[in-house]
Amino acid sequence: MAYLNKVMLIGNIGKDPEFRMSQTGGRKRVSFSLATSRRYRDNNGEQKEQTDWHNIVGWGKTADIIEQLGVHKGMSLYVEGSLTNRSWTDQNGQKRYATEVSMDTFQLLGPRTQGGNPTYNQSGASSNYNQPQGGAPAYDAPMPEGDDDLPF
Repeated sequence: MAYLNKVMLIGNIGKDPEFRMSQTGGRKRVSFSLATSRRYRDNNGEQKEQTDWHNIVGWGKTADIIEQLGVHKGMSLYVEGSLTNRSWTDQNGQKRYATEVSMDTFQLLGPRTQGGNPTYNQSGASSNYNQPQGGAPAYDAPMPEGDDDLPF
């Protein structure tokens, strides 16, 4: 039986990416949250918008490219990767869990440029793969307390 773990998101970055070196192996890690929105009608027929926040993590060359390109809060981004789950025990002895998107490929979205917006993958290679332009909103864990930090 074949298995598939693939995530594709288009959204906006909610705060500047955070860069760290891993404690084991010394690999560069980037993390940020991406907000996506969807519209629906409630039981009363009113149009509503639901925003979901996704924790995104990239490693190695992907983290280097995010840093080199100056990716920052408010930018629209297409992300492709896989879902990963992790757990840890916090300082109070509580078991904590996180679901993250491990980023394999990304593309900056925005105004069309001649030749399109390149897509970047883990090897650092880029291609002129044209994704649909536009997208929905974004953010990084922990979640914002108020609406002040919302990028849309």
